[in-house]
Order: sequence, then C-alpha cells, then structure tokens
Amino acid sequence: MPVNADHLPETAAPPPGLVTAGYFDERPGYAVSRPRGADSWLFTFTALGRGLLRQGDARAEAGPGDLVVLGPGVPHQYATAEGAGRWAFWWVHCRARAAWGPWLRPHAAGGRLYAVAPVPAAVRPRIAAAFRRLHADARWPGHGAPPAPGRRPAQDRVAVAHGTAARELALTGLEEIILLATAAAGVPAGTPHGRVEAAGPAPGDPRVRRVVALIAADPGAPHTVESLAARVALSPSRLGHLFAEQVGDTPMRVLRDARLRHAARLLEATDLPVARVAAASGFASPFHFSRVFRARYGAPPGGYRAGLR
Repeated sequence: MPVNADHLPETAAPPPGLVTAGYFDERPGYAVSRPRGADSWLFTFTALGRGLLRQGDARAEAGPGDLVVLGPGVPHQYATAEGAGRWAFWWVHCRARAAWGPWLRPHAAGGRLYAVAPVPAAVRPRIAAAFRRLHADARWPGHGAPPAPGRRPAQDRVAVAHGTAARELALTGLEEIILLATAAAGVPAGTPHGRVEAAGPAPGDPRVRRVVALIAADPGAPHTVESLAARVALSPSRLGHLFAEQVGDTPMRVLRDARLRHAARLLEATDLPVARVAAASGFASPFHFSRVFRARYGAPPGGYRAGLR
C-alpha cells in the first residue's frame, strides 16, 4: 500500500539490492519524506496529474510523461503537487546500471535529481507498456511462463523481484524506459558543449527530412551523397542544393556531425576500443576520427571518455 507520510519523519526505502516496482494513484495530501535519502535509486514516471519531487536544493514538478529520477544518499521528498487533484505514477527502486549515467547526465537538475522532460506524447504509450511488462516480470518466480502484463496499472500492488531472472528482466525493462525517454526528450537547452547536441529544426521538404532521418537512424552506414540522393529520387546536385537551402550545410557535413554524435554516445555508454568506435560510427580511419572528434569536442576520444568517468 502507498504510505501517506505527512505525519512521519521518514519513510523507509527498499534495500539497494532489490528491484521493487509499483503504480500509485494518489490524491492531495500524499507525501513521502526521507531525511537521510535512500540506499537505492528511485525512478518515477508520471501518468496523470502532477507531482513535486525535491532532493537537496533541486526540485522538479512532474506532469504526464515526465521521468524524474532521484539518486541515493541525498535527502528527498515527493508529494502530490499543490493544486493537483491527483498524482498517478509508476515507480521503481533499484540499483542503477552504470550505462544509464550518460543518458541521464544531460538532464541533471542539481544534486542527484534528474528530470527527463518533456517526453513526446507519441512515445509515452510504449513507456507505459514497458512499465506494465516490468511490473509483471518482477513477479516471475523463474519457472513456467512469466505473468502477462496487465492492461491497466495494478494500483497498490508492489512487485518485488526476488530471483535473478526476474531482477534482470525488470532492470532490462527499466533500461528500455530510460533509453526511450532520454532519446525522445532530446538534450535540454543549456547542456554544456561536449555533450550530445540536439538536432536543429526539421527542414520543410519531405525528401530532405527523409535523408536527415536516414542519416540519424544509421550514421555508421556507408552513406554517400549519391546513395542518399537515390533513396529520395533526387540527383546528388539537387539534394546538395536543397540541403544548402533548408539545412544550411552539405549532406556530408550533416553526416559527419551525426557520426560524431553517435561516436560520443558509444564512448559514453560502452567500453569499446576507440578504433571500434570509429568503425561503428562510419569512420574508415581511426586517425581521421580522432582528429575530427577532438576538433568538435575539445578532447581526443580517449580523453573524452576518461573525463566523463
């Protein structure tokens, strides 16, 4: 059951080794306070209404589609926001995987609070479905078929992943949620140079938008102006003219920038050697890759990775 902690000095959080998940639909007056913080991470995803989350000096008001994460070890409070008639939200307590840090870091609101918002409406149903599946997977005893996800959130039913399989399935589901939310929300304005930058405004011509989407979907592919132009039934010269007019750059420079962004993600989220990062990002020469990466991010690939860690 959800705990109304208005009158309590502290509400206990699950131990860090457990994965616990649930869905609460709370009315005005609901509040939880942990003066010593928690040993585990807390992930919340608002479905309806509004909630207010505080951690240290940072705060975030969460509306529908907002993912707000509270790191361990810092005092925090959360409650139904003032003036809101309800706050319905999914939540997960767990120990975070190291790979999630680079995805969340651009959304830091202060201390160890991360606010991923706004997540586009088109992505929210898939995130909600992933939470329902996570909630079912966490209840799997490890034999027979895993429970089927419910069509509606299971209010007040807290799932605890006791077994290794249930825990890993639940964490994998949460990883999908974090990746979907952070990728769809994009990088917030004011993110320091050196993080993955957001794309610019979409061009007006649908053929140019299609080429930009092809590049973004697979920047490591062996694209050329000729191959991209052929995909949208244009001549290479016409595609170059449209790009100059609507994007303000050439297709190859847009491709290079997309490859550098892709390489930065790989350096942040994996331990692949620099030469493999270069190849996976579409650079034939590791030397050329290191040179252009340093020109963009102010550090060579290895230094960039070391600085993040």
